[in-house]
Amino acid sequence: MAAIPLIELWRGGMLESVHAGHAVICDESGAIVEAWGDPEAVIFPRSSCKMIQALPLIESGAAEAFGLAEAQLALACASHNGAHIHTDPVNRWLADLGMGDDDLRCGTQMPDDRDARKELMCSDAAPCQVHNNCSGKHAGFLTLGRHLKAGPDYVEVDHPVQKAVRAAFEEVTGEASPGYGIDGCSAPNFATSLHGLGRAMAGFAAANPEGNARERAMARLWRAMVAYPALVAGEGRACTNLMRAMGGKVAVKTGAEAVFVAILPEMKRGVAVKILDGGTRASEAAITALLVRLGALEAGHPVVGRYLSDPMLNRRGIAVGEMRLAPGFAA
Repeated sequence: MAAIPLIELWRGGMLESVHAGHAVICDESGAIVEAWGDPEAVIFPRSSCKMIQALPLIESGAAEAFGLAEAQLALACASHNGAHIHTDPVNRWLADLGMGDDDLRCGTQMPDDRDARKELMCSDAAPCQVHNNCSGKHAGFLTLGRHLKAGPDYVEVDHPVQKAVRAAFEEVTGEASPGYGIDGCSAPNFATSLHGLGRAMAGFAAANPEGNARERAMARLWRAMVAYPALVAGEGRACTNLMRAMGGKVAVKTGAEAVFVAILPEMKRGVAVKILDGGTRASEAAITALLVRLGALEAGHPVVGRYLSDPMLNRRGIAVGEMRLAPGFAA
């Protein structure tokens, strides 16, 4: 099966652009409830799978041994803006480990947060690795590595940290990963089918907080995400805005190259979306549409307008176009 049109852009009454992709909704058993495109298409989940990568942090006992708070678990799942609300707690986390910025392996990044970026530019200071949007995940990797008494190069695919991540990844997706790529933060990113990713998200959604070790870890992570939506992304970001709009009932997470997932515990549903051209605006629109379809978001909520239904404005505030659902998708 091929990718199908999911999101369209119209301008002047004409179809200007089409974003094709795949989407899947899974139930608590991992079975497909609805799908568009090819649910067996193999993708890199990129940062949408950070909650999976954080499972060994809890399951190993590392989170408990180092007394990690819920906010730190949210940061372990984050692709953050590099604002002080992100970098300050990551710096404290590293200090508690007796470590510092040089122990990270994610690379430096100019923060996306406007105030943090201006602060660096006006002081002629260089960005640090802690500004990297993945620094919370890497602090989690360092914590797990310390607990396992493993070496410092925790991003190597044969390192005990990444072996633990791969094992958890394959277990929750229900698939042997066919391979991996190196993510923007230098960590391995294991491939899976879209169905596998949706199955994993449904597993998080159905996890019993009082269940076995895996279920307790899953529940702790999605609960941390919805408790601290600003830590998971930041002001103005879709993940933060959507989770706030749903009042802590649904966790969502984006990934580079237009991957988006959702965890819906009340419905015990998991959602995964991949836009083939990597267009973020389309993945944000698609996940919003699916959240409306599932009843997690009211169609008239302002956040739905922001990512899907409001007119597109030019720099003078003139309505020039609109995003539409492609025929047959999430209607």
